[in-house]
Amino acid sequence: MKRGARVLDIACGKGEFLIRLAELYNISGVGVDISPYCIRECLEKHRNRFPNSDIKFIEMDGAKYKPEPFELFDVTACIGASWVYRGHRGTIRALKKMTKPNGLLVVGEPFWLKAPSEEYLKADQIKREDFASHHDNVRTGEQEGLACIYTLVSNHDDWDHYETLQWLNVDEYVRTNPGDVDIPELLDRSRRAKEIYLRWARETLGWAIYVFRKPQVSLS
Repeated sequence: MKRGARVLDIACGKGEFLIRLAELYNISGVGVDISPYCIRECLEKHRNRFPNSDIKFIEMDGAKYKPEPFELFDVTACIGASWVYRGHRGTIRALKKMTKPNGLLVVGEPFWLKAPSEEYLKADQIKREDFASHHDNVRTGEQEGLACIYTLVSNHDDWDHYETLQWLNVDEYVRTNPGDVDIPELLDRSRRAKEIYLRWARETLGWAIYVFRKPQVSLS
């Protein structure tokens, strides 16, 4: 990435993506998240790790964020939060409007490794049409006039690391907060999520980050 590039991260979470880019490339940019807890952590990271960087964090619904008039970004991102724009295609369309010609869109999205069973869909309260195949996720961006130039695809180790850290965090919280009245509900949710992951999701659902290039001249 070019030093000084301007980056937008929708549903930025705790701000790690933007902070790391600032540390590596001295980028400027905007992070948007609806959670006050996440924004609080973003601001703390900014102060502690790169206080002089030109990064602004905004607490709001990402779908309502509008750049300044005539402002476009070198890189726009929405990683793992396509629900903000009602799906993968909606996310691509929204980010495309805020990205400079020749700029990059970075989108994180699940995909089906194989057709999900009805038992899995019912247990996790999801629909088959909620996700597409890896091929279709790439094709959606290209149908919107973009070029897919890179994908970063999870493997079982990645998924296990992500999922089991949540088990570890629940265990740690329960041990250190024995008086919390919400612990039975927390444990029940954790057990349910663990069963769904091990029984179905691990072999059925994948995850990828897709990098698209917006052309110099719009094709759509």
